Amino acid sequence: MTTRWLFGDQLGPHFVDDHRGPLLMVEAKSVFRRRRFHRAKAHLVLSAMRHRAAELGERLAYVQAETYAEVVRDLGDDVEVVHPTSYAALGLVERLGCRVLPARGFATAREDFERWTEGRRGKRLLMEDFYRRARLAHGVLVDGGEPVGGRWNFDHDNRQPPPRGAETLGVTEPWWPGEDDVDAQVREDLDKWERDGDVTFLGRDGRRLFPATRREALTALDHFVEHRLPAFGAHEDAILEGDPWMAHSLVSAPQNLGLLHPLEVVERAEAAYRSGAAPIASVEGFVRQVIGWRDYVWHVYWHMGDDYRRENALGAQQPIPQWFAELDAGATDARCLSHTLGRLADHGWVHHIPRLMVLGSYALQRGWAPAQVTDWFHRAFVDGYDWVMVPNIVGMSQHADGGQMMTKPYTSGGAYINTMSDHCGSCRFDPKVRVGEDACPFSAGYWWFLDRHRETFAGNRRMSRALMGLDRLPDLPALVAQEEARGDQAP
Repeated sequence: MTTRWLFGDQLGPHFVDDHRGPLLMVEAKSVFRRRRFHRAKAHLVLSAMRHRAAELGERLAYVQAETYAEVVRDLGDDVEVVHPTSYAALGLVERLGCRVLPARGFATAREDFERWTEGRRGKRLLMEDFYRRARLAHGVLVDGGEPVGGRWNFDHDNRQPPPRGAETLGVTEPWWPGEDDVDAQVREDLDKWERDGDVTFLGRDGRRLFPATRREALTALDHFVEHRLPAFGAHEDAILEGDPWMAHSLVSAPQNLGLLHPLEVVERAEAAYRSGAAPIASVEGFVRQVIGWRDYVWHVYWHMGDDYRRENALGAQQPIPQWFAELDAGATDARCLSHTLGRLADHGWVHHIPRLMVLGSYALQRGWAPAQVTDWFHRAFVDGYDWVMVPNIVGMSQHADGGQMMTKPYTSGGAYINTMSDHCGSCRFDPKVRVGEDACPFSAGYWWFLDRHRETFAGNRRMSRALMGLDRLPDLPALVAQEEARGDQAP
């Protein structure tokens, strides 16, 4: 009888509901020995795997081993696997002779995406076009083939800065899971591995914050839709130091563990809109994240091929400095960097704007090697996986693919951070100052980055205004000298 082998990110019912034979899950210690993950991520993944094993009972063989291969080889040829989520895992199952089933856990099938790309006839694979097609294909937020609310995109409504003077958005806190005996055993095992010198982790241990079971995931999703989704849209790009969660859903981690299917996620959000419980701008912005951007990133990962991870169009070669790699919030006086690294050390999570416009933007400006940046994001975030981070970092954050995904690099000076957050008011640097002791490392770093790559971006019409501004800077020589001297030292 065929055994279905489940990976640790294939934990929902849609990975087993068509299979009546035996199941296998392998907890491979070598995964944690090879790479240094955030402690919260290691805890979450192991907790989720062990909880799922307990739910499936005798139907599933749960094996703790050093490697996957040593377990699977003993089963012979009669093993099948739902398409894994990384090139490395796919290569492993193919070498072991497993039968690979089509991928699950995404709204759009890979074959459908490839048909769409062929129909583009050389045009850019724009996420917006893919997203609208997915909305129509799945009947999400459409009436009679037209978008509800009269628009496909409410981004303009969803880019507001934080409310002036506010310390929090004032929305209900996320729902938090409780820990149980499984979590206690996971913590004991991770502590022992560290004591024995087998593995080391990033960040700090703490209470598990993210769902590890389908029941928890559904509870967290329903709580978000009822209490937080209405406030999500307007300030989804804003940052408040006193409110790390803002109105975000926090369901990316259980989704990427396979505990939730994206279509059930957007169906719940759409139901809130249809009932009048949540405004269209918030619901559309959330749906865009789930069946738009998330699915798009998954398909770009496979469409571009495994060599895509090695793209480096800007020739960035600097290694990530130790203070950043270790999440050392105390190493820098730049408030946005310090606060974001501290939150990441505590939780293994910050929302998309600190990821993109603080951590990623700083790495881009400093010229850090994109392969290292990708690996770091993968290891440091609870929801980070290879398929998630390769397109997000190589294609979006670090512009390392030369513009295949994004038409211009995602970076800015301190003015953006000052507008969209409350960081700058308590920072010793001034976002309006480029040169001198008070110079904001983002404001200076932005112009330094443009100066280094002005020839590369000379033909990019979306960069023309920024390059014109560069030519008007009277202190550019001093700025360049200042930033070259700073290098990768913590600001």
